Amino acid sequence: MVDRERRYTHGHQESVLRSHRWRTAENSAGYLLGELVPGRSLLDVGCGPGTLTADLADRVAPGRVVALDAAEDVLAEARATLDARGRSDVEVVVGDVYALDLPDDTFDVVHAHQVLQHLGDPVAALRELRRVARPGGRVAVRDADYEAMTWWPDVPELDRWLDVYRATARANGAEPDAGRRLLDWARQAGFADIEASASVWCFSSEADRRWWGSLWADRCLGSSFADQAPAHGLVDAEELDRIAAGWRRWADAPDGWFVVVHGEVIARP
Repeated sequence: MVDRERRYTHGHQESVLRSHRWRTAENSAGYLLGELVPGRSLLDVGCGPGTLTADLADRVAPGRVVALDAAEDVLAEARATLDARGRSDVEVVVGDVYALDLPDDTFDVVHAHQVLQHLGDPVAALRELRRVARPGGRVAVRDADYEAMTWWPDVPELDRWLDVYRATARANGAEPDAGRRLLDWARQAGFADIEASASVWCFSSEADRRWWGSLWADRCLGSSFADQAPAHGLVDAEELDRIAAGWRRWADAPDGWFVVVHGEVIARP
C-alpha cells in the first residue's frame, strides 16, 4: 500500500523559504511560458510563499488564478506577496493534492513545481491534477533530480550530504530523484499526450555560490531535513555540522560550480 502521509523533507523554515522566494517564471517555469496566454485560468499547486505564483498570474491575467498549498502557515506569506505584487485577485487556499476541493474540468493550466518529489503517491496526485484540468488544457510539473546534481570542486561533505538527503527523503516515503520519473508517472496517470523536457539551475558566480552554499549550510542546521535525518538514524548533529562546513567551503571556492537538474512535463488530458 502506498504511504500518503505528509512528511515534507524541507519544511518551511527561513533557510527553505529563502530559496522558494527566489523562484520566478523565468528561472523555474521556462518550459511553460509559451502556454501562459492572457485569459487562461491557472491552478498553482504547492504555491509556497507565492513569488512564482505571482509571476504566473501576471502572464495569464485577467484569467482566474488559484494558489494552493497543504501548509496553511506559509499561505499568509503567499497572500502578502501577492498583495504586494498587485495580485490580490488570486485565490489562496489550503488544499490536499490527492483530493482537491475543486470541480472537474476547471482550469486551462494546472501547475506544480517541486511538489511530486515530496509525495508518497505522485501518480495519484497527477490523476487528481488531470481531473481538474479542462479538456484541451495542460498539466505542467517540474521536479529536481537529486542523483543527477553535480558540482565542482570535489567536496567529500557534499557527497555525504547527497547520500543523507536522498536517504531521508526515501525514509519519508518520497522520491528525491523525481525528475527522471515524471514522464513515466504521467503515463501511469493516464496521460497520452505528453511533452517531456529538462532544464537546470546553475550556480557559479561568486554571489550565486555564496547564496546557494549558505542556504544549504543553513538547511543542514535548521530545517525539517536537519531534524528528520538524525531522527531516521542517518546522521548525527556533529556530522551535520561537518556537512554544513563543507557547503561553506564549496561556496568559497573561486572555481565552484553547482548544477541542479530538473525534469519537466507538459501533459494534456
